[in-house]
Amino acid sequence: MTTILVVDDSAMDCRIAGGLLEQEPDCEVLYAEDGAAALKSVEENLPDIVVTDMVMPNIDGLQLVEAMKRDFPLIPVIIMTAVGSEEHAVQALKRGASSYVPKRRLAQDLLETVRLVLRAADDDRNVSRLLVHRTEQADFKFTLENELPLLAAVVTYMQQTMRAMGLFDEAERLRIGVALEEVLLNGMFHGNLELSSKLREDDKPTYHEIARTRAKELPYRDRRIFFGALLSPAGAQFTIRDEGSGFNPKELPDPTDPANLNRVSGRGLLLMYTFMDGVAFNESGNEVRLTKNARRVNVPPLA
Repeated sequence: MTTILVVDDSAMDCRIAGGLLEQEPDCEVLYAEDGAAALKSVEENLPDIVVTDMVMPNIDGLQLVEAMKRDFPLIPVIIMTAVGSEEHAVQALKRGASSYVPKRRLAQDLLETVRLVLRAADDDRNVSRLLVHRTEQADFKFTLENELPLLAAVVTYMQQTMRAMGLFDEAERLRIGVALEEVLLNGMFHGNLELSSKLREDDKPTYHEIARTRAKELPYRDRRIFFGALLSPAGAQFTIRDEGSGFNPKELPDPTDPANLNRVSGRGLLLMYTFMDGVAFNESGNEVRLTKNARRVNVPPLA
Protein backbone atom coordinates (compact mmCIF):
# COMPACT_ATOMS: atom_id res chain seq x y z
CA MET A 1 0.00 0.00 0.00
CA THR A 2 1.36 3.39 -1.06
CA THR A 3 0.42 6.37 1.12
CA ILE A 4 0.37 9.82 -0.48
CA LEU A 5 -0.19 13.05 1.44
CA VAL A 6 -1.80 15.87 -0.56
CA VAL A 7 -1.36 19.36 0.88
CA ASP A 8 -3.39 22.35 -0.34
CA ASP A 9 -5.42 25.08 1.35
CA SER A 10 -7.91 24.95 -1.54
CA ALA A 11 -10.38 22.16 -0.82
CA MET A 12 -11.28 21.92 -4.50
CA ASP A 13 -7.65 21.62 -5.68
CA CYS A 14 -6.95 19.14 -2.91
CA ARG A 15 -9.80 16.91 -4.06
CA ILE A 16 -8.84 17.18 -7.73
CA ALA A 17 -5.29 16.02 -7.00
CA GLY A 18 -6.48 13.38 -4.55
CA GLY A 19 -9.08 12.06 -6.95
CA LEU A 20 -6.44 11.53 -9.62
CA LEU A 21 -4.13 9.74 -7.19
CA GLU A 22 -6.89 7.53 -5.83
CA GLN A 23 -7.10 5.96 -9.29
CA GLU A 24 -3.75 4.30 -8.60
CA PRO A 25 -4.14 0.69 -7.34
CA ASP A 26 -3.19 0.06 -3.69
CA CYS A 27 -2.95 3.76 -2.97
CA GLU A 28 -4.20 5.59 0.13
CA VAL A 29 -4.50 9.37 -0.07
CA LEU A 30 -4.30 11.59 3.01
CA TYR A 31 -5.06 15.32 3.08
CA ALA A 32 -3.74 18.40 4.89
CA GLU A 33 -4.84 22.03 4.51
CA ASP A 34 -1.41 23.65 4.99
CA GLY A 35 2.22 22.94 5.80
CA ALA A 36 1.71 22.86 9.55
CA ALA A 37 -1.01 20.23 9.30
CA ALA A 38 1.12 18.37 6.75
CA LEU A 39 4.08 18.06 9.11
CA LYS A 40 1.81 16.73 11.83
CA SER A 41 0.38 14.17 9.41
CA VAL A 42 3.86 13.15 8.28
CA GLU A 43 4.91 12.52 11.87
CA GLU A 44 1.81 10.43 12.53
CA ASN A 45 1.53 8.51 9.24
CA LEU A 46 4.96 8.56 7.54
CA PRO A 47 3.58 8.70 3.98
CA ASP A 48 5.61 7.44 1.03
CA ILE A 49 5.43 10.79 -0.77
CA VAL A 50 4.05 14.32 -0.28
CA VAL A 51 2.35 16.36 -3.01
CA THR A 52 1.98 20.00 -2.00
CA ASP A 53 0.76 23.37 -3.18
CA MET A 54 3.21 26.27 -2.86
CA VAL A 55 1.15 29.24 -1.60
CA MET A 56 -0.53 28.39 1.73
CA PRO A 57 -1.07 30.05 5.13
CA ASN A 58 0.94 29.20 8.25
CA ILE A 59 3.72 27.06 6.70
CA ASP A 60 3.88 27.44 2.91
CA GLY A 61 5.17 24.95 0.36
CA LEU A 62 8.75 26.22 0.39
CA GLN A 63 8.96 25.99 4.17
CA LEU A 64 7.40 22.53 4.03
CA VAL A 65 10.04 21.37 1.53
CA GLU A 66 12.83 22.65 3.78
CA ALA A 67 11.32 20.98 6.86
CA MET A 68 10.89 17.67 5.01
CA LYS A 69 14.46 17.72 3.76
CA ARG A 70 15.71 18.40 7.28
CA ASP A 71 13.49 16.04 9.27
CA PHE A 72 12.27 13.42 6.77
CA PRO A 73 14.92 13.28 4.01
CA LEU A 74 13.78 9.90 2.68
CA ILE A 75 10.22 11.11 1.94
CA PRO A 76 10.17 12.90 -1.44
CA VAL A 77 8.09 16.02 -2.06
CA ILE A 78 6.41 16.97 -5.35
CA ILE A 79 5.21 20.54 -5.68
CA MET A 80 2.11 21.68 -7.57
CA THR A 81 2.69 25.01 -9.27
CA ALA A 82 0.01 27.56 -10.10
CA VAL A 83 0.43 30.59 -12.33
CA GLY A 84 2.29 33.23 -10.31
CA SER A 85 4.14 30.79 -8.04
CA GLU A 86 6.91 29.90 -10.49
CA GLU A 87 9.64 31.72 -8.56
CA HIS A 88 8.71 29.92 -5.34
CA ALA A 89 8.69 26.62 -7.23
CA VAL A 90 12.22 27.13 -8.51
CA GLN A 91 13.38 27.87 -4.97
CA ALA A 92 11.63 24.72 -3.71
CA LEU A 93 13.39 22.60 -6.33
CA LYS A 94 16.73 24.11 -5.34
CA ARG A 95 16.03 23.41 -1.66
CA GLY A 96 15.01 19.79 -1.94
CA ALA A 97 11.75 19.18 -3.81
CA SER A 98 11.96 16.09 -6.01
CA SER A 99 9.79 17.27 -8.90
CA TYR A 100 6.88 19.51 -9.86
CA VAL A 101 3.60 19.43 -11.77
CA PRO A 102 1.79 22.55 -13.08
CA LYS A 103 -1.75 22.61 -11.71
CA ARG A 104 -3.12 23.13 -15.20
CA ARG A 105 -1.59 19.75 -16.17
CA LEU A 106 -2.50 17.68 -13.12
CA ALA A 107 -4.73 15.33 -15.12
CA GLN A 108 -2.00 14.65 -17.68
CA ASP A 109 1.13 14.56 -15.52
CA LEU A 110 0.46 14.01 -11.82
CA LEU A 111 0.18 10.21 -11.74
CA GLU A 112 3.20 9.65 -13.96
CA THR A 113 5.32 12.11 -11.97
CA VAL A 114 4.40 10.40 -8.69
CA ARG A 115 5.28 7.00 -10.17
CA LEU A 116 8.66 8.21 -11.40
CA VAL A 117 9.58 9.86 -8.09
CA LEU A 118 8.46 6.83 -6.06
CA ARG A 119 10.60 4.52 -8.19
CA ALA A 120 13.63 6.76 -7.65
CA ALA A 121 12.90 6.99 -3.92
CA ASP A 122 12.63 3.21 -3.66
CA ASP A 123 16.04 2.91 -5.33
CA ASP A 124 17.53 5.37 -2.83
CA ARG A 125 15.97 3.54 0.12
CA ASN A 126 17.26 0.18 -1.11
CA VAL A 127 20.76 1.61 -1.52
CA SER A 128 20.53 2.97 2.04
CA ARG A 129 19.43 -0.44 3.30
CA LEU A 130 22.36 -2.04 1.50
CA LEU A 131 24.92 0.45 2.82
CA VAL A 132 23.68 0.77 6.39
CA HIS A 133 22.89 -2.82 7.28
CA ARG A 134 24.89 -4.98 4.89
CA THR A 135 28.16 -3.22 4.07
CA GLU A 136 31.16 -5.02 5.52
CA GLN A 137 33.76 -2.74 3.96
CA ALA A 138 33.95 0.02 1.34
CA ASP A 139 37.31 0.76 -0.26
CA PHE A 140 37.84 3.92 -2.37
CA LYS A 141 40.86 5.13 -4.37
CA PHE A 142 41.00 8.43 -6.26
CA THR A 143 43.71 10.16 -8.28
CA LEU A 144 43.10 13.91 -8.18
CA GLU A 145 44.45 16.82 -10.17
CA ASN A 146 45.37 20.03 -8.36
CA GLU A 147 41.87 21.51 -8.69
CA LEU A 148 39.93 22.87 -5.73
CA PRO A 149 36.49 21.68 -6.98
CA LEU A 150 37.79 18.09 -7.20
CA LEU A 151 39.16 18.20 -3.67
CA ALA A 152 35.86 19.57 -2.36
CA ALA A 153 33.93 16.90 -4.29
CA VAL A 154 35.83 13.98 -2.78
CA VAL A 155 35.25 15.34 0.74
CA THR A 156 31.52 15.72 0.06
CA TYR A 157 31.35 12.21 -1.40
CA MET A 158 33.01 10.73 1.68
CA GLN A 159 30.59 12.55 3.98
CA GLN A 160 27.62 11.33 1.95
CA THR A 161 28.90 7.76 1.96
CA MET A 162 29.51 7.78 5.70
CA ARG A 163 26.00 9.14 6.21
CA ALA A 164 24.52 6.38 4.02
CA MET A 165 26.47 3.75 5.96
CA GLY A 166 25.33 5.13 9.30
CA LEU A 167 28.89 5.96 10.32
CA PHE A 168 29.21 8.77 12.90
CA ASP A 169 26.70 11.51 13.58
CA GLU A 170 26.34 14.74 11.59
CA ALA A 171 28.72 16.67 13.83
CA GLU A 172 31.45 14.03 13.56
CA ARG A 173 31.05 13.73 9.79
CA LEU A 174 31.44 17.49 9.54
CA ARG A 175 34.62 17.39 11.63
CA ILE A 176 36.02 14.55 9.53
CA GLY A 177 35.25 16.58 6.41
CA VAL A 178 37.11 19.58 7.80
CA ALA A 179 40.16 17.42 8.62
CA LEU A 180 40.14 15.85 5.14
CA GLU A 181 39.88 19.23 3.48
CA GLU A 182 42.86 20.51 5.47
CA VAL A 183 45.01 17.53 4.40
CA LEU A 184 43.98 17.78 0.75
CA LEU A 185 44.66 21.51 0.60
CA ASN A 186 48.02 20.95 2.27
CA GLY A 187 48.83 18.26 -0.30
CA MET A 188 47.96 20.58 -3.17
CA PHE A 189 49.46 23.89 -2.05
CA HIS A 190 52.41 22.86 0.13
CA GLY A 191 53.08 19.45 -1.43
CA ASN A 192 52.51 19.49 -5.17
CA LEU A 193 52.81 23.27 -5.72
CA GLU A 194 55.62 23.67 -3.14
CA LEU A 195 54.28 26.87 -1.59
CA SER A 196 55.43 27.85 1.90
CA SER A 197 53.18 28.56 4.86
CA LYS A 198 55.25 31.64 5.60
CA LEU A 199 54.38 33.17 2.23
CA ARG A 200 50.71 32.59 2.96
CA GLU A 201 51.04 34.34 6.32
CA ASP A 202 53.05 37.26 4.91
CA ASP A 203 51.44 37.83 1.51
CA LYS A 204 48.24 35.90 0.82
CA PRO A 205 47.49 37.49 -2.62
CA THR A 206 50.96 36.59 -3.89
CA TYR A 207 50.59 33.10 -2.44
CA HIS A 208 47.42 32.45 -4.47
CA GLU A 209 48.82 34.09 -7.60
CA ILE A 210 51.88 31.81 -7.54
CA ALA A 211 49.56 28.85 -6.95
CA ARG A 212 47.55 29.69 -10.08
CA THR A 213 50.74 30.06 -12.11
CA ARG A 214 52.37 26.86 -10.90
CA ALA A 215 49.21 24.84 -11.49
CA LYS A 216 49.82 25.42 -15.22
CA GLU A 217 53.60 24.86 -15.25
CA LEU A 218 55.83 21.82 -15.24
CA PRO A 219 56.63 19.93 -13.09
CA TYR A 220 53.81 21.10 -10.79
CA ARG A 221 50.87 20.68 -13.16
CA ASP A 222 51.48 16.95 -13.67
CA ARG A 223 51.60 16.11 -9.97
CA ARG A 224 48.64 14.33 -8.47
CA ILE A 225 47.05 13.74 -5.07
CA PHE A 226 46.26 10.12 -4.26
CA PHE A 227 43.30 9.68 -1.94
CA GLY A 228 42.30 6.39 -0.36
CA ALA A 229 39.49 5.61 2.09
CA LEU A 230 38.53 2.43 3.89
CA LEU A 231 35.11 2.56 5.55
CA SER A 232 33.66 -0.24 7.68
CA PRO A 233 31.49 -0.67 10.78
CA ALA A 234 34.71 -0.31 12.79
CA GLY A 235 35.31 3.21 11.53
CA ALA A 236 37.16 5.09 8.80
CA GLN A 237 40.74 5.25 7.59
CA PHE A 238 41.93 7.83 5.06
CA THR A 239 45.29 7.98 3.28
CA ILE A 240 46.34 11.09 1.35
CA ARG A 241 49.62 11.28 -0.57
CA ASP A 242 50.99 14.07 -2.76
CA GLU A 243 53.93 14.05 -5.19
CA GLY A 244 55.84 16.92 -3.64
CA SER A 245 59.26 16.76 -2.00
CA GLY A 246 57.77 16.24 1.46
CA PHE A 247 59.19 17.36 4.82
CA ASN A 248 60.59 15.95 8.02
CA PRO A 249 57.59 15.04 10.25
CA LYS A 250 59.87 15.13 13.30
CA GLU A 251 60.23 18.88 12.84
CA LEU A 252 56.49 19.54 13.09
CA PRO A 253 55.41 21.86 15.91
CA ASP A 254 53.33 20.39 18.72
CA PRO A 255 49.94 19.99 17.01
CA THR A 256 48.05 20.14 20.30
CA ASP A 257 49.53 23.51 21.32
CA PRO A 258 46.66 26.06 21.55
CA ALA A 259 49.07 28.65 20.14
CA ASN A 260 48.44 27.07 16.74
CA LEU A 261 44.99 28.65 16.76
CA ASN A 262 46.66 31.91 15.79
CA ARG A 263 49.09 30.46 13.25
CA VAL A 264 48.11 29.76 9.64
CA SER A 265 50.73 27.03 9.36
CA GLY A 266 49.52 25.23 12.48
CA ARG A 267 45.79 25.37 11.90
CA GLY A 268 45.56 22.24 9.76
CA LEU A 269 47.63 20.18 12.17
CA LEU A 270 45.58 21.30 15.16
CA LEU A 271 42.31 20.40 13.43
CA MET A 272 43.58 17.02 12.23
CA TYR A 273 44.83 15.96 15.64
CA THR A 274 41.73 17.32 17.39
CA PHE A 275 39.11 15.83 15.09
CA MET A 276 40.68 12.44 14.30
CA ASP A 277 41.63 9.53 16.57
CA GLY A 278 44.90 8.85 14.76
CA VAL A 279 47.28 10.88 12.59
CA ALA A 280 50.46 9.33 11.15
CA PHE A 281 52.92 10.62 8.53
CA ASN A 282 55.32 8.55 6.45
CA GLU A 283 59.04 9.21 6.80
CA SER A 284 59.23 11.54 3.81
CA GLY A 285 56.23 13.59 4.98
CA ASN A 286 54.26 13.42 1.72
CA GLU A 287 51.68 10.92 2.99
CA VAL A 288 49.40 11.06 6.01
CA ARG A 289 47.00 8.47 7.39
CA LEU A 290 43.96 9.59 9.37
CA THR A 291 41.83 7.19 11.41
CA LYS A 292 38.50 7.63 13.13
CA ASN A 293 36.93 4.97 15.31
CA ALA A 294 33.24 4.32 14.78
CA ARG A 295 30.47 5.48 16.98
CA ARG A 296 27.93 4.03 14.62
CA VAL A 297 24.60 5.81 14.21
CA ASN A 298 21.70 3.46 14.88
CA VAL A 299 19.59 3.53 11.69
CA PRO A 300 16.56 1.22 11.85
CA PRO A 301 16.13 -1.17 8.92
CA LEU A 302 13.57 -0.20 6.32
CA ALA A 303 10.61 -2.49 5.79
